[in-house]
Amino acid sequence: MNRKAIIEQKLQAVLAPLHLEVVDETHMHSVPEDAQSHYKVVAVSDAFDGKPLVQRHRLINQALKEELENGIHALALHTMTPKEWFDKGGQAPQSPPCLGGGKKQ
Repeated sequence: MNRKAIIEQKLQAVLAPLHLEVVDETHMHSVPEDAQSHYKVVAVSDAFDGKPLVQRHRLINQALKEELENGIHALALHTMTPKEWFDKGGQAPQSPPCLGGGKKQ
């Protein structure tokens, strides 16, 4: 199972999300193509209700503890309740281009 699938499986189990999007953004960075090291997660769940952003991120970081200790270099998190998601029109921000590591733009 690739890392993206593992992330999806673990977050499904912990969050029971209304919407979950896991995007492998490794190709946008100066790392080997198969590194599986940079991810964007958009998670919409009732589990975030009443929780500040830092607690939402800690919940995800705890669920992905093993992956964060073994190869994930960057994890962009967009965590919303269903109301927040609908208020934003079902959209999450795009990731900016990589500015480091010698990647040519």
